[in-house]
Amino acid sequence: MSLIRLRDLHLAFGGPQLLSGASLTLDKGERICLVGRNGTGKSTLLKIISGQIKPDEGVVEVQPGIKIAWLEQEVPQDARGTVFDVVASGLGRVGEYIQRYHHLLDDVAHGDEKAFAELEQVQKQLEAHDGWQMEQRVETALSKLDLKGDVEFLAQSGGVKRRVLLARALVQEPDILLLDEPTNHLDIESIQWLEEFLLQYRNGVLFITHDREFLRKLATRIVDLDRGRLSDWPGDYDNYLRRKAEVLHAESLEWERFDKKLSQEEVWIRQGIKARRTRNEGRVRALEAMRNERSQRRERQGNVKASIQQAESSGQKVIEAENISVAFNGKAIFTDFSTVILRGDRIGIIGPNGVGKSTLIQTLLGQRKPDSGKVTVGTNVEVAYFDQLRAQLDENMNVRDNVGGGRDTVTINGQQRHIMGYLQDFLFSPDRAHTPIRSLSGGERNRLLLAKLFTKPSNLLVLDEPTNDLDIETLELLEEMVSQYQGTILLVSHDRQFLNNIVTSSFVFEGNGVINEYVGGYDDWLRQRKPVQSAQSAAKETPTLQGKPKESAPAPKATATPAAAAKPRKKLSYKEQRELETLPQTIEKLEQEIAALTAQLSDPNLYQPGNTKAGDLQSRLAAAEQELEAAFARWAELDSQ
Repeated sequence: MSLIRLRDLHLAFGGPQLLSGASLTLDKGERICLVGRNGTGKSTLLKIISGQIKPDEGVVEVQPGIKIAWLEQEVPQDARGTVFDVVASGLGRVGEYIQRYHHLLDDVAHGDEKAFAELEQVQKQLEAHDGWQMEQRVETALSKLDLKGDVEFLAQSGGVKRRVLLARALVQEPDILLLDEPTNHLDIESIQWLEEFLLQYRNGVLFITHDREFLRKLATRIVDLDRGRLSDWPGDYDNYLRRKAEVLHAESLEWERFDKKLSQEEVWIRQGIKARRTRNEGRVRALEAMRNERSQRRERQGNVKASIQQAESSGQKVIEAENISVAFNGKAIFTDFSTVILRGDRIGIIGPNGVGKSTLIQTLLGQRKPDSGKVTVGTNVEVAYFDQLRAQLDENMNVRDNVGGGRDTVTINGQQRHIMGYLQDFLFSPDRAHTPIRSLSGGERNRLLLAKLFTKPSNLLVLDEPTNDLDIETLELLEEMVSQYQGTILLVSHDRQFLNNIVTSSFVFEGNGVINEYVGGYDDWLRQRKPVQSAQSAAKETPTLQGKPKESAPAPKATATPAAAAKPRKKLSYKEQRELETLPQTIEKLEQEIAALTAQLSDPNLYQPGNTKAGDLQSRLAAAEQELEAAFARWAELDSQ
């Protein structure tokens, strides 16, 4: 029997129906990813399953005794107390006893004699409700998610709050785990921990995510919410994308045929007296039915239509940092970091939450002075800065005024555009354009910040966590726009695929104030650090990231670690030296070829019946990926010598 079954759900909030005959089953062991555009009702569906709201029509069948835990997208306003208190609150009444027990222990430690008597009573309650085992669940969740239980919840960063709420959901050991954008504000290591946890989770999971790598690794089934209806897509995410594109293409052809026939019938009904004398009443009724069907049609939500404005080119040298160091309260954020960022570079910045990625950006841009060292910003540098805190948005203003500053027009690529038309390109209707910022969802705020950012010409684009809260379609459009950007890019992101598809090199925080630079994106960093794992492990001088050992290998522009520097090197032959010098160009060409092949394979027309080109392209893609892997391995081998 299914853990939960939804049958023919209908729900509307005064507008078009969010759910229109939606049905779904979730079985034990399944991990279903719910996909769909922002605003289509995905979070609302999770609220129905969790019992927070009821549908207008339809049936929600839940197995008796089933426990459901929900990780909401936004931090709840009622979460108070220490991190330990918030996590323990997930255990209901027993959680209250556990919280009280910990506070009484603290009171006793401070000499409060009245606390002794109450402590004894609370201990009895814990023993009666198996509270000690549940307390151990809380401690385990805090440990696994690297959380400090004795700090105030409200004082923590957004990323830490998300981990706390995740821990609160996990301690319940629910039969059904509902996760609404669980990777938002989590760093890569926390995301990977969550992936491993969920892969071993034996109960049912229903999750919403924009992280495509997370989706690919976890989903056993994909359910698409589109215009109020749920459709089931067995198989992996890439299969879903291909088959969904085929369905939408077939739908558009069917609509085109329908509209053509409707147009012909409208011409017929409006013909002269002679035609009306011979009018077929059955044909008239059929026309009325067609009109009604056309009026009921729900068009798909449009895509964002935007481009990034390019300023005149900057100088060849955009930023030069010489031995810069920054520390807070005696703790090194980064030490003796040097780099030269040239025009056209696309730099990814990788590291755990709180390590100092935003501080590094502010220092490189000259917004913050380093404690030591020197930063030189090049000539004619025009910066567009996407701030993850969205500080550029004024909460007291509406959507229109935030972008237009009170003006009726904006200038985009030298052309004057009315502010309302420009906002519609970012999916803000005229009514929504007059909405105060505080009423917008996270995804809408991100789209609004992009709309504001793109009104300014730039040649240095700084993106600090731009992907949070965006639906996958908008995320992929942003990825495409950024890929076509002709200027220089600094990108902070925990979205591994976004990093892989955008950046050409990466600055990686590897602990103890060390930042190393690597060629390529996230996966390239993982490949490059592996060849010297054993040597660094033996030397016991590996930098650490969030307390876990990391194997880091020097890349072409990286400063060697002490372990690598101490390793004896043999002299390369002339032939090997020439091979080492040409390998970066070979790697770059292979990466460009792989990107081009991937773009071709994403074309739905490629999969029409009788077209055999897709198989040839897929074969070449597989071969190119193998060649790239071999080239990286050979480069690492020669470089380590």
